[in-house]
Amino acid sequence: MSLINTQIPEFTATAYHQGKFVPVTQDNFKGKWSVVVFYPADFTFVCPTELGDLADHYAEFQKLGVEIYGVSTDTHFTHKAWHDTSDTIKKVQYPLVGDPSHQLARFFQVLITEGEDTGLALRGTFVIDPDGRIKTIEVHDNGIGRDATETLRRVRAAQYIAAHPGEVCPAKWEEGAKTLTPSLDLVGKI
Repeated sequence: MSLINTQIPEFTATAYHQGKFVPVTQDNFKGKWSVVVFYPADFTFVCPTELGDLADHYAEFQKLGVEIYGVSTDTHFTHKAWHDTSDTIKKVQYPLVGDPSHQLARFFQVLITEGEDTGLALRGTFVIDPDGRIKTIEVHDNGIGRDATETLRRVRAAQYIAAHPGEVCPAKWEEGAKTLTPSLDLVGKI
């Protein structure tokens, strides 16, 4: 079953955010757009490049009213230690959520349950609307890093269609580009 349009369940977790340990619950996702970015583990190789890329684009996400949550199955203590020792992770200003109980990784269906990486998360990116519903999902192999600009594009598209019911965004749609209005007249004409 797809997670698209499903509601974030009740949960309680702890994040490392701006020098403090802070609680994160399903209520953090209500009333604003959010992006949840799962990654396998702290102190690894591809993960800091992705989190650093998101940090470099964080102001753009914030202008769109979006909060980012980085999540791994590490603890919030490990997130702090990584922040304190990595120049790339020091740039991260969004919450890094610990999920050692795997409650979030299980719900988002990114928990690895077999093989040498059992207990880690796949690379998963989820755009969540202000009602706490999942609007986009991207999950792939852990050897493939993600691009923050593509996540920004998907956020803009999700926000656009939420504000413009009846319109849809075609492939490679960018903000300001033409959208489509599905109708009988459009069938077979694209």
